[in-house]
Amino acid sequence: METNAKIIIVGAGISGLATALALHRLGIKSLVLESSDKLRAAGIAFTTWTNAWRSLDALGIGQSLRQQHELLLGINTFSTVTGNLTSYVSFTTKGKHGDHEVRCVKRKVLLEALAKELPNGTIRYSSKVVSIQDSDFLKLVHLSDGSVLKAKVLIGCDGVNSVVAKSLGFKKPSLIGRSAIRGCAYYNQGHGFEPKFQLFVGNGVRYGIIPCDNSAVYWFFTWYPSSQEYKMVEGADQLKLKQFVLSKLGKVSDQIQGVIEDTGVEEIVYSPLGYRPPLQILTGDIYKDNVCVAGDACHPMTPDLGQGGCSALEDGVILAKCLANAFLEKSDHPTKGSSENEDDNVKIRSSLNDYAKKRRWRAFDLISTGYMLGFLQECNWFGMQFLREKVLSAFLAGFFLSKADVNPTELMLTA
Repeated sequence: METNAKIIIVGAGISGLATALALHRLGIKSLVLESSDKLRAAGIAFTTWTNAWRSLDALGIGQSLRQQHELLLGINTFSTVTGNLTSYVSFTTKGKHGDHEVRCVKRKVLLEALAKELPNGTIRYSSKVVSIQDSDFLKLVHLSDGSVLKAKVLIGCDGVNSVVAKSLGFKKPSLIGRSAIRGCAYYNQGHGFEPKFQLFVGNGVRYGIIPCDNSAVYWFFTWYPSSQEYKMVEGADQLKLKQFVLSKLGKVSDQIQGVIEDTGVEEIVYSPLGYRPPLQILTGDIYKDNVCVAGDACHPMTPDLGQGGCSALEDGVILAKCLANAFLEKSDHPTKGSSENEDDNVKIRSSLNDYAKKRRWRAFDLISTGYMLGFLQECNWFGMQFLREKVLSAFLAGFFLSKADVNPTELMLTA
């Protein structure tokens, strides 16, 4: 059975739902294909920086999410070697483009907020894409259940192992030799933490403690595992992962250690870290004809800058604005001798080319900066501890704000 859809989005993650909602706000219908049988909320939480909040406001869900997540006032950076505070960067200062805004948002809450605003039937679950074919000006999307969908535009938001990215010639993301363990502790009577991002660096590890609201505290832990550690964590259960993190914390307060101890094992996840090499972003095809990629399908990056989910929200708003130029504007002067499909295809290609131009260097910048941050904060070269703690600490922390301080007009949802 074949079904027609103007715009098909593969993947109901952050970028897929943000793109669908941005298109909906502009009066453009889309169909989102999700391979699982329900909304997937893996990932626990993530820091949402200023650019994310400007995107969420454009999507019309910023205010409701603010009511559920605490405003963070700044970032404290500590040495795990000495236990000393090495820098403090305030989030209450003004940036080049206005006030900063930083919160830690639960992924499940964000995805549900995005999905709730979409018209019924926009998300089609249990719809795994197995192959993509050309058919004149359309793309034929073959699903595992045997059905075939026809699309004027195909958008890949299907994560790091994207089928759509593969069809554009992108390789799988490269592992960088680092790993991450994440978790969240819950306190019915309140956690007692100040509304601040607390970052700990030293002894080859980097970890953070971030309150989401009055009861939830999210944490992450990244490091370069030795070959022995890698073998251990690859096959370890969640209890062993928890014990491993506790053994690596260094000199920290009992309150910080308590967050890891108070985390239920079911709330702990492990993953090796990867990224798309920046040169692939510059030389690869973010779009081709009527196909493009966004979010992790386009620019998977290390978590060190906290921009993976934030830039995915940016992608959704900017991509929808670009596509609106193709779907909302009627040409008064069609190309002589061309069909309606040919004219539509020309406008779609122009819109996706515009999107690729806007996102290519932005993705290159975020991937490169995040990789540099992780390397400098976790490497143990001679003299690096002194440079980090006495010279670079505030400078490195400042990248969190500067890279999120985008021009608000770029994220206003107008065609």
